[in-house]
Amino acid sequence: MESILDRFLRYVAVDTQSCEDSQTQPSTQKQLDLLRMLCSELNAMGVKAELDQYGYVMGTIPSNIDKKVPAVGFIAHVDTAPDASGEGVKPQIIPSYDGSPIALRGVPGLYLDPEEFPELLDHKGETLVTTDGTTLLGADDKAGVAEIMTAVQYLVEHPEVKHGEIKIGFTPDEEIGRGVAKFDVTRFGADYAYTMDGGEVGELEFENFNAASATVRIQGRNVHPGYAKSKMKNAIRIGMELNSLLPVDQKPEYTSGYEGFFHIISFEGTVEQASFTYIIRDHSAELYEKKKTVIQECVDFINRKYGEGTATVEIRHQYWNMRKQVEPHYHIVEKAIKAIEMAGVKPRVQPIRGGTDGANLSFMGLPCPNIFAGGLNFHGKMEWIPVESMEKASAVILNIISLFAE
Repeated sequence: MESILDRFLRYVAVDTQSCEDSQTQPSTQKQLDLLRMLCSELNAMGVKAELDQYGYVMGTIPSNIDKKVPAVGFIAHVDTAPDASGEGVKPQIIPSYDGSPIALRGVPGLYLDPEEFPELLDHKGETLVTTDGTTLLGADDKAGVAEIMTAVQYLVEHPEVKHGEIKIGFTPDEEIGRGVAKFDVTRFGADYAYTMDGGEVGELEFENFNAASATVRIQGRNVHPGYAKSKMKNAIRIGMELNSLLPVDQKPEYTSGYEGFFHIISFEGTVEQASFTYIIRDHSAELYEKKKTVIQECVDFINRKYGEGTATVEIRHQYWNMRKQVEPHYHIVEKAIKAIEMAGVKPRVQPIRGGTDGANLSFMGLPCPNIFAGGLNFHGKMEWIPVESMEKASAVILNIISLFAE
């Protein structure tokens, strides 16, 4: 049986970065490289699987017990975030981590240091996988992919393990909020599902942010700077002024727990034109709507000051908090808690400070909590994951399957 580490390293070697500017499904064709690989591997193991035209891999392991039990699904996304390159990933493997700073050898002077990332010390003695500092790692969510595939291989090689019908799903484009836009829940066929897309070992989440994106565009007026008095409208400066109107304490770096935020993720511009892109997040639906109102009020203020049409904003809803869809089926959360405990891990039930495919799936009729995949520092070059956390996540999958069979 292939080790989960070897499987993970094979998957992160495939560049699967998604692209928010693309209108295709999937947003990048290179995601299909890994999706085809996964579909082929499932079929080679004897698990009937198909890859459809939208980039969804769906597979089924038939029940091997006589009684009727719910069909349970496990889902992970293959794409990596646009925030950092996923091309040419060169993982570093640190066996028996001793608690010292880890040099990321692709960038001289760059370290994963416990003084900055104290979570490292919780994993002393374990085998860590890091980046080399030039790309992200891709544990979000190729760790989840590897954990599911490892559990599938175990079931295939151990037919004596009793289980109900099991559904396997791999999706593209989760990182750009379109992961399940065309996912056919009925065809998937699960009664309940879990995304393997959380962070630190033990995490279990069934509530997430309400989410939107906002693109602000500033129309300036360029005039030769020598003759610009009372004529020029510098779109860059006006955009900076608009950004300064947003609540200072509602930024990701100042918030935690249930606190929401405005997060500027990109800016480009000239004196003539500029655009700013934000993501807006809040667990409270009321505060979420208020945040959308605040950014509109900032745009209105700029237009009153500099003239109508100077600023425009396009706000696009992305996903809702899945809590109200999952709570009526709370037994699936309880099963996950027990499954985590069976793996020798202390469960940590907490809100997701982000979103998963499970949020939209829950509103599509498939209640879908989120379970830890084990990685940390997602979306950047400081990403890392303990191998032992991946092993425990895969064990949790098998434990959930056994609990549903009971």
